[in-house]
Amino acid sequence: MQNPAILYPVFALAAWTFLVLLLIPFYRVRAGLRREIKPDDFKYGESATVPPYVSIPNRNYMNLLELPMLFYVVCVLLYVTAGGSSIAIKLAWAYVVLRVIHSIIHLSYNKVMHRLTAFAVSNFVLGALWVVAGIHVASNS
Repeated sequence: MQNPAILYPVFALAAWTFLVLLLIPFYRVRAGLRREIKPDDFKYGESATVPPYVSIPNRNYMNLLELPMLFYVVCVLLYVTAGGSSIAIKLAWAYVVLRVIHSIIHLSYNKVMHRLTAFAVSNFVLGALWVVAGIHVASNS
């Protein structure tokens, strides 16, 4: 039986991604009003003249669109194949929490080793989620 609870972490991470997306225009408009950036600074991405506090929300947003794609895929796979077990759901929520922690570190004090730790642990959790999905699919073939 399909368990929709495996999709709740998907919605949570998507919501978080949209919240981070909202930070990009906020920081860019504010920097523009302060005359710290010009529109041409974004003509080909971000120029070297863009202040780091303006670039970081965009970089974090890109992080939330990269590896988390594998998270979205595995959660949908688990839902479609009725593999939303309690361990899969716990791993999915752990991944979301770790990605939010990673973002908070990145968007606030940005200590690289703290950010790296959250990132690495989240990747381990994502790998474990794929192992759980693989075992589920293999055992139901």
